[in-house]
Amino acid sequence: MGDKFEGKMKEAAGAMTGDEDLKAEGSAQQRKGAASEEAAQKERTRRAEAEAKQAERERDKERRKGKGPLGGLTDTLSGR
Repeated sequence: MGDKFEGKMKEAAGAMTGDEDLKAEGSAQQRKGAASEEAAQKERTRRAEAEAKQAERERDKERRKGKGPLGGLTDTLSGR
């Protein structure tokens, strides 16, 4: 958030003073800040997806627990 805010301030200062270089620097800094925020959000999403997948694996493991190697199937020929 800092880069975006600083960039906005530089851009505004550049616009008010007519300094096109400062204005362009502010715009670039805003884009950098937005890219950083986007990368951070992607990382948070990736972590949340990994956690959900792990929780799903653990849930499935608990469901299979105690059912034996065939997943709870019984021998229909012998009646067991």
